[in-house]
Amino acid sequence: QVQLVESGGGLVQTGGSLRLSCAASERIFSINEMGWYRQASGKQREWVGTTFSGGSTNYAGSVKGRFTISRDNAKNTVYLQMNSLKPEDTDVYYCYGAVRGAIYWGQGTQVTVSS
Repeated sequence: QVQLVESGGGLVQTGGSLRLSCAASERIFSINEMGWYRQASGKQREWVGTTFSGGSTNYAGSVKGRFTISRDNAKNTVYLQMNSLKPEDTDVYYCYGAVRGAIYWGQGTQVTVSS
């Protein structure tokens, strides 16, 4: 069982920044891919971005150019740096890891962007 613990959510004004952290219970280089989804109440969970063990990253069009995923292998942690935040970025953000044919999810962290 891979455990993922998220932190860093909070309240920020439009145009501000937040950095979310996702700490894994095992070495993240052994996890094929890690990334982030977000979900508003009553809506479909939306893919935000992914980082792969080979070092590449992909992003949803809605966040590309504003959000950046990075990793610190020594700390077994993946980050989501969010800049130029907009009210429509208000969601619960979930990190995930895909490894050994399974998907593991963090507990979610609330991000609220005020108008």
